[in-house]
Parts: sequence; structure tokens; C-alpha cells
Amino acid sequence: MQIGADKVVSFHYRLSETNGELLESSHDAEPTLYLHGHNNLLAAMEQAMEGKQAGDKFTVELSPEQGYGQRKEGAVQRIPIKHLLDYAKLKNKLKPGMKVAVNTEHGPWEAVVLKVGKFNVDIDSNHPLAGKQLTFEIEIVDVREATEEELAHGHAHGVGGHHHH
Repeated sequence: MQIGADKVVSFHYRLSETNGELLESSHDAEPTLYLHGHNNLLAAMEQAMEGKQAGDKFTVELSPEQGYGQRKEGAVQRIPIKHLLDYAKLKNKLKPGMKVAVNTEHGPWEAVVLKVGKFNVDIDSNHPLAGKQLTFEIEIVDVREATEEELAHGHAHGVGGHHHH
């Protein structure tokens, strides 16, 4: 089955900075799942996935514009600690340089902690991958039709059903 609109795709990836070090890999975990055609991946990644099928392996190169944008200078924000994802678990462990996810109206946004206060945290709101040329090595594991529930929700549901965080 080929990847196209409303297909659920599971894939493994290795993400590295172009000609640089490995940043992330899914190979020691469950494959990543996404629903094609619903803006769940970077647009350039979705375009590269189109028409591929299980077993295909390929590489996608992304410029900062296709990825997470250029770094913005002075993108420091002070936010209440309670706006961090899992803040109850994190609040005594926060340190400068830590990656955190901030709850926003558009879903979680990755940021890096610069300074920790009692009630607030200063973050660099640039995505940790902003400004980087990225290389994704992709291996398609499976392609299937989306369920009605997945289409209604606009995203894939993982193994064992439904997870909303």
C-alpha cells in the first residue's frame, strides 16, 4: 500500500545535523506513527513520504526553513512553571540547558531552559533544532488505512488505542 491521504504510516528514523552528529533515533523504541495529509509532520517530510511503501528506505534533507525555522535572537520568554508539560514531576529538577515542552494553544512546544526561578522559568523559545540543516534517514515500517476515529481526530492512534496527553 502506498502512502497517501488518510493513510496511517509507521516509520523509523535517524535524525542528524547534516554532516554532523546523530541527534535522535527511533530505532530503539516503537516506530513513529502519523496520519498522512493532516499536518502532523513537517510539510517537506510529508512530501518525501508521499507514494512510498513499507520497506522503503530513503533520506530527506531539510533546510532550516523546511524544518524548524531560523533561530531568532532574543527569543527569551519568562513563563510560569505550571505551563510546562509534566511540571509537577519537573519542578524540583529544572536546570539550565534542559529541554522542556511548554503547553500552548497549538499543542506542546519544545524549548530550552535558561534560568529557573521559584515560580517562573526563563526559556529560549527557539525550537532546539532551529537554524540547523537536518538529515532524516527514514525507513517505512507499515502503511494502513486510517480508522474512522483517527480521521475524526486528525491524528494516528498508537498501539493499544487512544492516547491524549
